[in-house]
Amino acid sequence: MEFEEEGLQPVSPLGQYFANRVLSVSNLGVLEIEVPIHELPVMSLITNVFLPISPRFSSMMVETRGKKQWKRVEVELEDHVYIPIFPSGLSLASYDRYLDDYLSKLAVERLPEHRPLWEIHIIKYPTTSAAGTIIFKLHQALGDGFSLMGALLSCLQRAENPSLPLTFPSRKRSSQPRNKNGNFVTKVFSSVYNTISDILNSNMEEDDQTPIRSGNDGIEFKPIAVSTMTISLDRLKLIKSRLGVTINDVLTAMIFLGTRLYMQEINKSSSEARGTAVVLLNTRMLGNFTSVEEMNKPNSKLPWGNHISLLHVPIPKLLTNSEEQFPDNALDFVWKAHKIIRSKRHSWGIYLTAGFLEILNKFGGHEAAAKYIRKSLKNSSMIISNMIGPVEQMSLANHPIKGLYFLVFGSPEGLDVTIVSYMGKVRIAFKMEKGLIDPPKFKSCMEKSFEMILKASENNAVQNK
Repeated sequence: MEFEEEGLQPVSPLGQYFANRVLSVSNLGVLEIEVPIHELPVMSLITNVFLPISPRFSSMMVETRGKKQWKRVEVELEDHVYIPIFPSGLSLASYDRYLDDYLSKLAVERLPEHRPLWEIHIIKYPTTSAAGTIIFKLHQALGDGFSLMGALLSCLQRAENPSLPLTFPSRKRSSQPRNKNGNFVTKVFSSVYNTISDILNSNMEEDDQTPIRSGNDGIEFKPIAVSTMTISLDRLKLIKSRLGVTINDVLTAMIFLGTRLYMQEINKSSSEARGTAVVLLNTRMLGNFTSVEEMNKPNSKLPWGNHISLLHVPIPKLLTNSEEQFPDNALDFVWKAHKIIRSKRHSWGIYLTAGFLEILNKFGGHEAAAKYIRKSLKNSSMIISNMIGPVEQMSLANHPIKGLYFLVFGSPEGLDVTIVSYMGKVRIAFKMEKGLIDPPKFKSCMEKSFEMILKASENNAVQNK
């Protein structure tokens, strides 16, 4: 009651876990602008569009009696907007390197805690991907990817007709499921087994040191490299329909297979190494992005905030070193990804872990819970997160957006993989520990992985006719 009288609002438990001395995680939304950025009304857009989206954007964190609270403050816009100056007259490839270095700099800098936890960076120089780039840096404490994507979309309009709403790809599953559901008793025993397995493995055992994981401490404070790739959504849907799985299954399998191909190329013995991916799961009821107003309504089915859980998924091992057997082996990765993710979703470990974090928070404070999360992430080899973006092209103040991707900064493992769909394509971004992973070679292995899965799905469709 005292906090309410002072006008303070509590920070959610997950928000506290991701914003402290132990762990500080931020999300970067990168908008690639199709036309040069010259007369963008930045301050007006922030004042009239961005800040009204959520009171969190006009609040800073304060700590009272060990509890973090949101306190409304006057926002000094000049402290949150950055327009860097690069040398003029360089080649597009040179500006690519400047942008990469700038992203690496953003990765190791924590957002200042004495003001609201967001920044906007406007890169007015052309690159091989865009005529200009706008970067939103938003702290995880403000909300999870679902909330922050919703906030970002609230600032954008449908390019060809701003009066029409944006639409999103269908979430419908394939009409030809590979496996039929088992009986109730089987499901219960499966859930119990998966729950025990999740609890035992989520934090205890550390992954092996491999070409994608150095195992060093403090990776979140070291320079990073960024690489992206684009895949046609129609090609993903083709594989999905051929195999009777989900698009997420296909993408996860592609990432796992591509990672193992890269590991084997660098060090053949690492194909048998233990590797774990942490998959971020949205725990809301399934649905597409909705308006911020809808998110903030009481009892909303898709509420604003941090509603995520961590799934620990073992990275399947490469069963063969033979190039000729790779296409068939590629299907094994799809089946395994499908089976593992489905079983993890039905594990009670998601809820038990949340309960355990609450206990840690209650008796040890939010930093005790943050230490548990950090250890869990550090013991893993990669993080995977994905979001659905709009079908139509968007624009920001009449500046059409050519492409977008997002990155997660501040996590203590060497490889983060983020996925977002936009305009019939899927953009995959890889944030890597600089000096450990070779970005061009890693991207090449991912492209090879996708083509292998595409070919294997075609072979499978022909055999099943």
